[in-house]
Amino acid sequence: MTQRIVLASNNQGKVREMGQLLAGRDLEILPQSAFNVPEIEETGLTFVENAILKARNAAAHSGLPAIADDSGLEVDALQGAPGIHSARYAGPGASDADNNAKMLQALADIPDAQRSARFQCLLVFMRHAQDPVPIICQGTWEGRILRNPQGENGFGYDPLFFVPEKNCSAAELPAAEKNAMSHRGKALQCLLERLSHG
Repeated sequence: MTQRIVLASNNQGKVREMGQLLAGRDLEILPQSAFNVPEIEETGLTFVENAILKARNAAAHSGLPAIADDSGLEVDALQGAPGIHSARYAGPGASDADNNAKMLQALADIPDAQRSARFQCLLVFMRHAQDPVPIICQGTWEGRILRNPQGENGFGYDPLFFVPEKNCSAAELPAAEKNAMSHRGKALQCLLERLSHG
């Protein structure tokens, strides 16, 4: 029997990526927009706090188990910024291009050797809105920030995120390759293993 799970996100890039990562399993991932789930304010101070807020909100409004991901980019030269503010780095309603432009500006004087960065993904799975023991999984993807955007795939900071082992940006990787390596792919793999044992 196919298990229906609500994804606590309205980000089409994330919804598409999760669908690809979970293809071929007895899981039907539905975006929270299918249930008119209202956006919740992300008042947490960490990725995990925000993911729990989002999962609880989606489960409460949909009556289904919920997966929420809070993820972002940590840049060492910027003391871990933009971090939990990655999606709103250039301000509320900022586009990916706005955020990328602000990032390039902030790092303009930083030499290549000091542009190390990583994507973090915290995934939370809640069986129901009152679940006292949500499953929490983390994935990390190491790389560095380029001086100019490269590639047309992906979303967010992918065009600026250089993947050393592939010698290209995350936005130049085919979706299947990116999903196998990415922070979200790793966190989801961990979650699937936990779910299959529980």
